[in-house]
Amino acid sequence: MKLLGPVDDGTDRIIARRAVLSILAGSLVTLIPVVAKVPFLPPFGLMLLLGWRLLRPHTLPIWAAAPLGLFDDLVSGQPLGSAMLLWQLCMLMLDFVDTRMMTRDFWQDWLLAGGSIALSLVLGRAFATSFGAHVDTALLFQIIVSVALFPLATRLCTALGGREDE
Repeated sequence: MKLLGPVDDGTDRIIARRAVLSILAGSLVTLIPVVAKVPFLPPFGLMLLLGWRLLRPHTLPIWAAAPLGLFDDLVSGQPLGSAMLLWQLCMLMLDFVDTRMMTRDFWQDWLLAGGSIALSLVLGRAFATSFGAHVDTALLFQIIVSVALFPLATRLCTALGGREDE
């Protein structure tokens, strides 16, 4: 916690640039050619966005989820606007929870992120495929892998941004 008030020495802008670049790099992970029978690759861009939002709530403005989601839509091949909408809904939900809760711990952050990831993947499936498609088992496996890997995304955000109470 900064006891003497905010210091404008450029570190906040540097951390914001690191956050945006890491989220964009996380979205680019979908371009890596992986041969798998079941699509298990988690949405790394979303995981990093949630990691930054939960670690440092004021690093990125709430509206930043829309252009970052647009980039993810363009790179991943999802229907245009789906990640924009879903990422923005996740950011708004987290902002709403932040106004209601005084403090959070690791388990609550993990639960919030897990719910956000699951919601985004399920609604993304509704946008991308028909309801007759048999992708529910693969989707459940992707949700489990994504939620299990979220602490690693938070760890990466901590390594890139440092601790806020320093």
